[in-house]
Amino acid sequence: MGPKIKELPAQLPKNFDRPDEPWYHHLTFDLIWKVFNYTLFHPWVCWIIVLCLRAHVTPYQNIEMKIAIAWAFLMTTRAVGGIISDKIAYGNPRDVDLSEEVIVITGGVEGLGNLIAEVYGMRNANVCVLDTKKVQEDEAEEKGVLYYECDVGDAKQVETVAAKIVEDLGAPTILINNAGIAHAKSILDSTPEEVEQTFRTNTLSHFNTLRTFVPYMLRESRGTIVTVSSVLGHLGAANLSAYAASKAANLALHSSLRAELFQHPNGTAIKTILVTPGQMSTKMFAGVKTPSNFLAPVVPTVDVASQVIKLIEKGEGGEIALPLYSRYIGILGLMPAGLQQLVRRWCGIDRAIEKAGLVQKNTASEKR
Repeated sequence: MGPKIKELPAQLPKNFDRPDEPWYHHLTFDLIWKVFNYTLFHPWVCWIIVLCLRAHVTPYQNIEMKIAIAWAFLMTTRAVGGIISDKIAYGNPRDVDLSEEVIVITGGVEGLGNLIAEVYGMRNANVCVLDTKKVQEDEAEEKGVLYYECDVGDAKQVETVAAKIVEDLGAPTILINNAGIAHAKSILDSTPEEVEQTFRTNTLSHFNTLRTFVPYMLRESRGTIVTVSSVLGHLGAANLSAYAASKAANLALHSSLRAELFQHPNGTAIKTILVTPGQMSTKMFAGVKTPSNFLAPVVPTVDVASQVIKLIEKGEGGEIALPLYSRYIGILGLMPAGLQQLVRRWCGIDRAIEKAGLVQKNTASEKR
């Protein structure tokens, strides 16, 4: 008899837990774009079309053959250009062996961080989570994850926990800065304590973890740093001023981090990944409706997690922006101010939190 297989608790999703949705709810622009990228936009498929035309003895002078060849060359140039661009921006990929990596995830008890931690835990990777929320020892053992109670906004706590991680697992080589909170309040209703807490958790925590863990990566001459920001860092939104501002700061911090790593002798061996998702299916913005499920769908957390894990394990740097509009949101800033305002009114970004009933009022300000 071999060793007893470890049983993991699992609960299958129930259809009646989710509202019935029509089939077209799942038809989004992102899905169509993905299909095209595997078909008409894929160089291999494009050249297959050319070969099929030749198999039917289509002369090169025919218009359909000229169009097929021109399209195949265009898609090949696009693909090669993308590869060259990534090489220039992020360098060659590094070798990643999970058995030799130590993964640190901030804010990994819930949401995106929790999903990534559980995936690596199931794969017996060396993964630890830094969070203020407590996790029972039995639950942690079942998930295969080490949990350290830590306020990542406090530099001293991060340094103390870092020493424990090095002692327990070894030098950290993968850092996922995921911790985040949001107070759905207007600027006038926000208290100084809430604004400070938001920046401590969402932004200052990045400085604390980077100052603490990057030196280990530089000594190891390998590493991956993931910065989780938000599309609101580009857009801003009413009643989410502190959250949006903190996420915008993360965008600038990530760019500065890349620049400084590039200047360090061992910095090029450390890969950086920027994550700027739109609305994800997490508790933070539950109930908020997007203006268009076709153009701006709610992103399943598992889709973002799979993209992060994919880049980490390929040893590559890059940017992850889901859904598709968040990848090109910078174009909005190039539009005339009036057109920008019309777009904001159409998409309802500044009314979304209020319509969802998530706006918190400061009772003290109401009395005034």
